[in-house]
Amino acid sequence: MPSDRHIVLFDLFGVIARHQRPGALAKMAARCHAPTDAFTTAYWACRPPYDAGRQSAPEYWTAVLRSLSVDADADADTIEELHLADIDSWSRVDNRMVAYVRSLHALTEVALLSNIPSDHADAFLAAQPWLHTLDHVAFSGKIKAAKPAPAAFHHCVIAMRAAPADFLFVDDREENVRAAQAVGMNGHVFTGRDELAAVIDTWSPTRRPTWK
Repeated sequence: MPSDRHIVLFDLFGVIARHQRPGALAKMAARCHAPTDAFTTAYWACRPPYDAGRQSAPEYWTAVLRSLSVDADADADTIEELHLADIDSWSRVDNRMVAYVRSLHALTEVALLSNIPSDHADAFLAAQPWLHTLDHVAFSGKIKAAKPAPAAFHHCVIAMRAAPADFLFVDDREENVRAAQAVGMNGHVFTGRDELAAVIDTWSPTRRPTWK
C-alpha cells in the first residue's frame, strides 16, 4: 500500500550524466586495430553480462577482442588501456542537472538506478562525491541486475522500504520507463530539465526547487 513518500529515482546517463564521449569508440577501435563499426557492434553485444556484474573488466574486454578475432590473452596492456579509456568515456556529467538534483534532494527523497559496471561505478563515485549524499544509489554491476529487468526496480523498492507507487522513475529510454511502470512505479521519459521540473512539481507536493 503506497505511503505519502515521494521518491524521485533517477537514471544516470542521458539524464544527470552525459552519454559516452563522442569519438571514444573510434579511438578504442583504433587501439586494437579493428574497424569502428565492427568494434562498436562487439562492444555493445558483449556488454550485458558486464553491466549486470557477471563479468569482470578483463573478462568483458577479452570477449570483445575475441569476437573481433584479436588475441587478447597475451596482451594485458591493451585490455587495461581499453578499460581505462572506457571508464573515461563515460565520466562526464551535466553540471546543471547535478545542481538540480541536489536542490531537489533538499525537498524530497532522491535515489539513483543506473546500468553501469561495478568498476565504472567505483570511478564515478570517487569523482562525484555528491552521489554519496543521495538516499540510495543502485548500480547494476553491484546489485547484479540491469534495467529493464524487474529485479533492478525491485531492488530499489526493497532497499528503500517503500512501495512501487512511492517512486517517480526518470530515464531517457522509454523501454526502461515502461519497465518501471510495469512494476507499479510512476514514470517519466526525460527530454529536458524544465519539462522534468514541471512533472515533479505536479507529482510531488513539495515546492519547486530552484537552480542556476
